[in-house]
Amino acid sequence: MRLKKLQKAIVTALEDIKARAIEVIDVTKLTAMFDYVIIASADSGRQARALAMHVHDVVKQAGGKIYGMEGEQTDWMLVDCGDTVVHIMLPAAREHYNLEQLWQPKRAPNKEDAAPGREPTGKPRTRSSAGTRKTSAAGVGSKANTAKSAAPGRKPARKPAASKRSKSTTG
Repeated sequence: MRLKKLQKAIVTALEDIKARAIEVIDVTKLTAMFDYVIIASADSGRQARALAMHVHDVVKQAGGKIYGMEGEQTDWMLVDCGDTVVHIMLPAAREHYNLEQLWQPKRAPNKEDAAPGREPTGKPRTRSSAGTRKTSAAGVGSKANTAKSAAPGRKPARKPAASKRSKSTTG
């Protein structure tokens, strides 16, 4: 069965049972396991099961193959149609897992997206590992910073001065 015909049959089957917010995402550049992810919302668990069964029946009638169905007793149904994977979710699960963000291809960052001193993702910029100095968690005087652990070409860290205690004599 051709991929576009399969995709159209799945979307039509979802629309027949009143699925909401149907998204078709091309993931060919992100994974080799399948070509499309179709995500739809159902209003109830019963509707989600009806949508999954209807997709199953329509794909079979169109000559496609169903490799598996998962999640009959949960708020997230998955129908594996080979080159297309269909996710039917209740709105709370869909919002929580946010599969659209996971599977959407990464877009090139715009200069407007990045605040000064921040990466386009909104995270603070960090130096590369070549430009950073690593110190141990114990600090300068730890055993990790002795001459044995110093990198070639570097001076070892100084040992802290020994504390001067007066010897008390007991008599």
